[in-house]
Amino acid sequence: MDRAQAALEKTAYFEAASLASEGLMRARGADDFARMARICMPLLEARRQIRQSAEEGGRVVLVRSEKDVPRPVDAGCYLLQPPMIGLDGRRLREIAFEHGVSVFVLVREPLTNDGRWPIVGVGDLVTRARIAPPEPLEVVKGTPTRDGWDKAPDLSWFVAAGEALGDAAIADAERAAEDDPPAYLVDDLLERLGGAPHHEKLHQRLERACREAADEPVPTTPRRRPIVYDPYSF
Repeated sequence: MDRAQAALEKTAYFEAASLASEGLMRARGADDFARMARICMPLLEARRQIRQSAEEGGRVVLVRSEKDVPRPVDAGCYLLQPPMIGLDGRRLREIAFEHGVSVFVLVREPLTNDGRWPIVGVGDLVTRARIAPPEPLEVVKGTPTRDGWDKAPDLSWFVAAGEALGDAAIADAERAAEDDPPAYLVDDLLERLGGAPHHEKLHQRLERACREAADEPVPTTPRRRPIVYDPYSF
């Protein structure tokens, strides 16, 4: 945690994010929820700086296949669409992170029958938010996207989509942990954090859950979660 804070102070945001993320998981392994709460804010700040740097160009790159990704990867916002999948978005973000390149990556799935786009984030669990596309679309059968969309959305839509994904992650976690000890809400939030690392409110909700967990005994009852059937998950 101290090293992460020092990296943050010298604006080494990728180093700070990596150290804070590692510290967060080590603290969870030790049931040190108070320290987890203190780590959440440096992690949030490092990831905020990375996200804001990605947004600075003001444009979104549409990725329909791997050939649409610049080599080497440029800083910026990327919207992946079918036949690309959620795992491709996660890999792109990880590759960029390894090279110290600021990217903000979202992945959308085929148009639903009610005219929405599922926005998907892949962490330890998969999170989806179903939102309106940039403009009304009709189903076009026989295409990977089911709508024939072939242009990049504007940045305001992209940012709003990212917010919706993070909000869905919080709601999913709170629903899963309803009536459970705060420590298990911490775990539910952690499982979704990797799918929406750009989302500030998700980090803030995790920090609050950690503080609540620190005020209670470590639970001894098993953490039980139903098997999730999702044919589009991993």
